[in-house]
Amino acid sequence: MSTGTVTLTVEEATRQSLATGTAGTALLHIEKALSGSADWGIAHAHIRQAVAGPIDAGAHAGLYYGAPAIGFLLHAAEFGGSSRYRSAATALDASVLRLTRRRLALAAARMEHSETATFGEYDLFYGLTGIGALLLRRIPGSDALADILRYLIRLTRPRRDDGIELPGWWVAHDPDPILPTPGGHANFGIAHGAAGLLALLALAASHGCLIDGQREAIEDLCAWFDRWRQDSPEGPWWPQWISREELRTGRLACDDPARPSWCYGAAGITRALQLAGIATGDSRRRTAAEDALAACLTDRQLDRITEAGLCHGMAGVYQTAYRAALDAHNPAIAQRLPAVADALNRHAAAWIGKTDESGLLTGGTGVSLALETMRRSTPPRSGWDACLLIT
Repeated sequence: MSTGTVTLTVEEATRQSLATGTAGTALLHIEKALSGSADWGIAHAHIRQAVAGPIDAGAHAGLYYGAPAIGFLLHAAEFGGSSRYRSAATALDASVLRLTRRRLALAAARMEHSETATFGEYDLFYGLTGIGALLLRRIPGSDALADILRYLIRLTRPRRDDGIELPGWWVAHDPDPILPTPGGHANFGIAHGAAGLLALLALAASHGCLIDGQREAIEDLCAWFDRWRQDSPEGPWWPQWISREELRTGRLACDDPARPSWCYGAAGITRALQLAGIATGDSRRRTAAEDALAACLTDRQLDRITEAGLCHGMAGVYQTAYRAALDAHNPAIAQRLPAVADALNRHAAAWIGKTDESGLLTGGTGVSLALETMRRSTPPRSGWDACLLIT
């Protein structure tokens, strides 16, 4: 296994993708092996396939692709102090740390030139938030993690553009090619937006990784969510993103809540707010977040979810609610888990085996991992859901 900036075939790149490829599939088999429901030989075969050939540590690598993705995978296999893949994981650490330094230098240069951020710079999937999530699990005391936290703190600070104060994570590009946002947008979700920044800052603080300005950044992000929280008879909700015009006027263009998904919706946002309340000891914040999370688990809200997967679907809602219930003072989240489990089973039964999509984020692998949690009613032994920033 070699690492570096490499040119790969599509097949080689797919093998080291956590989102859609072999690396994500290997996580499922690791979890099953750790729980005793499958043989380690199967997991090992998938791991070997994922690491076959050179590992990409180029500037575009992140938690869901390349060296960080493989590092996350090998770390998941080390549950309970196992040394199965320790030497390989340690070798990857050096590549991830070099990658982190390069990515931080690029981000600093962008900021110095007052240019706008991109998802690829800071988000969970391929940006510095995702790399930070890996380092928090793998090397929590590293200078690299502290530097990522400093970067995120700086990213929460607003900047002015043409007389408008924009949040630091504002991007000039569209959230989706078919959903244009002229003038850019500010994303709220845990995958690409403010909730992801908040979740990592809060999780790091709860694990004792706390630097100057971190608590203030957490509070500033919470204030952002307070500002844009919308109340309805179905419970609180937030937009998936806001455009430049919505930011200027302070009014949303939409009146109805979107699906309460993990990636963009209330499930992921309220889990991030709950983590913030826990990290700062703010019982009011924590209670409000738990109340809001429970509200997005009603039957009417769950009916907005139309697919099974982790990213946009019921598997992500279930895994997020399960983790939140473990920490919650409010029993309402745990009380709603059976209904969410029933919904997950229905979506999974209608979907698994009827699609060729097998990836972690939107395919059968992610659904199967959430079903493993549901069936055992215990936290994942591999900690695979740390890649969702919900734990």
